[in-house]
Amino acid sequence: MKVTDHIYKTKNSLFSFEILPPLRGKNIKDIFSSLDPLMEFNPPFIDVTYHREEFIYIEKKNGLLKRKKISKRPGTISVCAAIMNKYKIDAVPHIICGEFNKQMIENILIDLNFLGINNVLLLRGDPLKYEEKSFSNINGYKHASDLVKQVKNLNLGKTVNKNFLQKRNFQIFDFCIGVAGYPEKHLESPNIESDLFFLKKKVESGADYIITQMFFDNKKYFSFVERCRMEGISVPIIPGIKPISSKKQLNSLPSKFYLSIPNELVKEIEKTEDKKDIFHIGIEWAIHQSKELKNYGVKIIHYYTMNKPEIIYKIVQSIF
Repeated sequence: MKVTDHIYKTKNSLFSFEILPPLRGKNIKDIFSSLDPLMEFNPPFIDVTYHREEFIYIEKKNGLLKRKKISKRPGTISVCAAIMNKYKIDAVPHIICGEFNKQMIENILIDLNFLGINNVLLLRGDPLKYEEKSFSNINGYKHASDLVKQVKNLNLGKTVNKNFLQKRNFQIFDFCIGVAGYPEKHLESPNIESDLFFLKKKVESGADYIITQMFFDNKKYFSFVERCRMEGISVPIIPGIKPISSKKQLNSLPSKFYLSIPNELVKEIEKTEDKKDIFHIGIEWAIHQSKELKNYGVKIIHYYTMNKPEIIYKIVQSIF
């Protein structure tokens, strides 16, 4: 079932979750143990992130360093298939520009189709630590809107290899396409107007829905939705929520994601050094956000779990 079908058909509030694939060498049971408690809330779908390969340095016998490429969290598609098989719910894999060329992306989409996965979240992807900006692979993309176009074209039977599927009367694909939105603008955008221009471009290219970056002030989300509607962006806009869980995040989140943290929340966290207190404050703030969003009539709320289900469980349990 498509993400948009879940949204349009529901009469009650829905709660979806985003998880990370397990670290290399870990077991799929680690994912299941994270998700098992959250199944109580009947999530319509689970997002599974994709993580780019990184370079690590290994010391050789001669004392020199050898650079080696490694994926620390492989298995996005496999995890999606395992989730769908175990829980009988939809899974949404993330696909990014920075890792793949056009043919590789098409092959991934064909694999997803074979597995019965018909939802994707398409992202530009973040640059690696040594990169100034996110790069595109040879014959790949620099912008998510171009990635959206490729998936939309495949839905229409147009492939990288000159309409190969259409000419041979192959199955037409039917992917539901999600993209990211930024209530307080993307880190690299000069202003919110520019950011909305590129978001509209993604929707015009074929995006079916938007999931927002985390925010801690619901007014930012409400204003974002209103501005999107004024720009003619009519697709569903799903709010993304992540609770603050450490004092360090008061500085790291605004600098990494270009977002603001309300002063009331900052003051409460600054009052204490106790980690349990900070966890409690973060949870209570997210509960307040969620209740307000639900009362506002938001049909679905998306939670970034960071594979810490116990925190998200307490939040959703309070409003379920």
